[in-house]
Amino acid sequence: MPILQVALDFMILERALKAAKEAVEGGTDWLEAGTPLIKSAGMEAVRRLAGLGRPVVADLKIMDVGRVEVEMAMKSGAHVATVLALADDETIRDAADAAHKYGGKIMVDLINHPEPEKRAQEVELLGADYVCVHVGVDQQMHGENPLNTLKRVAKAVSIPVAAAGGINSETAGEVVKSGAEIVIVGGAIIKAPDIAEATKAIKKAMRGVKLSTELYRKYGATELRDAFEKVSTPNLSDAMHRKNAIGNLKKIGGGKMVGRAFTVRTLNGDWAKPVEAIEAANEGDVIVIDAGDGTTAVWGELATWSCKMKGIAGVVIFGAVRDADEIKKVGVPVYARHVVPNAGEPKGFGEMGVELQIGAVRIRPGDWVVGDESGIAVIPRERAVEIANRAIDVMEHENRVREEIKRGSTLSAVMELGEWEVKR
Repeated sequence: MPILQVALDFMILERALKAAKEAVEGGTDWLEAGTPLIKSAGMEAVRRLAGLGRPVVADLKIMDVGRVEVEMAMKSGAHVATVLALADDETIRDAADAAHKYGGKIMVDLINHPEPEKRAQEVELLGADYVCVHVGVDQQMHGENPLNTLKRVAKAVSIPVAAAGGINSETAGEVVKSGAEIVIVGGAIIKAPDIAEATKAIKKAMRGVKLSTELYRKYGATELRDAFEKVSTPNLSDAMHRKNAIGNLKKIGGGKMVGRAFTVRTLNGDWAKPVEAIEAANEGDVIVIDAGDGTTAVWGELATWSCKMKGIAGVVIFGAVRDADEIKKVGVPVYARHVVPNAGEPKGFGEMGVELQIGAVRIRPGDWVVGDESGIAVIPRERAVEIANRAIDVMEHENRVREEIKRGSTLSAVMELGEWEVKR
């Protein structure tokens, strides 16, 4: 039976230990002191995990001084230490010799190596005990996975092959079929509200039982819409490093808003181009109107009814709207800077399908626009898959923190805020 290795990529040791205990309860075979955890807590993380009764992998990603770092890990209780395939041959040879001296092993990580099959064969001759086909987190956010490379590497070497990179209950079975003898899973387990159950689910998946998950997909247009429906604008803001968010808008009616931007520029009070945009936009679009933050309405109830009949997903107005009471009854999400009773005249100035600049946020035709009670998030069209995955990653992380709080902790305690405060 293949080995399940749970990657504990936490920064806070106590949280990692709680998660590790749940993973052991769920049946994990190995525990990994993830790179963020080791950088944060040092070898104490390895020592504490070693007391939980499972072999420990120290994910050091060694690039130099292999002997020193491997000896440090082995003396702390690690059974396996990782070395980068990009390291010098002598570093890998030294690391292997040091590990074997202490009865341990090394796993050579092929992440970002341009010739993974060739390098896997080389490190096997240098003394590596395992090789790992690894798609990094940033690559995962673009929907990459290790399967194609895994199949080639598994055929190229005789030592066991590990696989890491966005593996979840939908893909774990295929990873095993593709030649992985060690399946490394991080987010799909450690961000789950119930880590023990998530571990059991992955173990089932490794035996061929397929279950559903949300992590790290390659989305098409329909799937992207579904993904953005699942996450909040705060999730998206976090995923984009607090950028591309528009607040300070009044939400008038409707629920969640998700769609591609159809952009309009007009003058204060000139509602001709905004209304014409309803005909020009596609079903499912979000009409975004820049009216110069004006306080004379360019939108109202009848335009909103037209959107409902056309299937427009929502309207965002950097300007004014009227008929708020009636718009609420229509059910189409409408956001505006100002709510006023007075409308302007349809003079016909302005243009459609142009790039807009709303404060610090650039909005282009085809960008994704998501709105909820917290505000608006704009996702650049060329980064939509990456941001969808990053936002789901944020959501899963918050789900786990929420569960820890519900079990009797507090946000400050879970995050160990005092540990991270700058000491003056």
